[in-house]
Amino acid sequence: MRADELLERFELTDAADRPARTYSGGMRRRLDVAAALVQRPPVVFLDEPTTGLDIHSRNALWEMIRELVADGTTVLLTTQYLEEADRLAQRIAVVDDGRVIANDTPVALKAQLGSTVIELGMGDADRAVQAGALLGERLAAQLEREGATIRLATDDGSRLLIDVLRQLDDHQLAPATLAVREPSMDDVFLALTGHRAEEAAAAASGPAGRRAGRRGAA
Repeated sequence: MRADELLERFELTDAADRPARTYSGGMRRRLDVAAALVQRPPVVFLDEPTTGLDIHSRNALWEMIRELVADGTTVLLTTQYLEEADRLAQRIAVVDDGRVIANDTPVALKAQLGSTVIELGMGDADRAVQAGALLGERLAAQLEREGATIRLATDDGSRLLIDVLRQLDDHQLAPATLAVREPSMDDVFLALTGHRAEEAAAAASGPAGRRAGRRGAA
């Protein structure tokens, strides 16, 4: 039977005779996905399916989503976890304030920022303001400041890093911490919107956001 097949696939066979109210959060999410697949739909919509799950349950659900796609199912996934979108999606639509502001592959979206992100922790916001003003005037790179942190995106990471450290040292603004990494979808979202996805999700969960959500659904 299809139900038995899905219970086994989603590792729910041992709990099949238990009331759903006794399931853990991860088990309930797997049950929701399994129920949606009973009729073998060609398209599945998953609305933030991993919210509130622990790491183990989240990874298990990610693997199940990959299996669905491998079997030919089209999965449309909404999520505030940009790492999740980066790992799972073949194409990402970035939505801000109800509008689609970008729509491309994860690789193409991140490439817009360059190949390297230099992240400088300045210790406090005042020093970050000073450093940001200095670097913004003297260096050709995408620069963002968030609290005491400065981020610069570039295609010339090694040369820019040397220039950054030299400029800051000349003005007694040596960073407290330094990281060099590839761009992430968090960087993309911040560059496109001016704020992080978590901030947008928090705003949407407030009273005004809930009212807007109800109007949109109607």
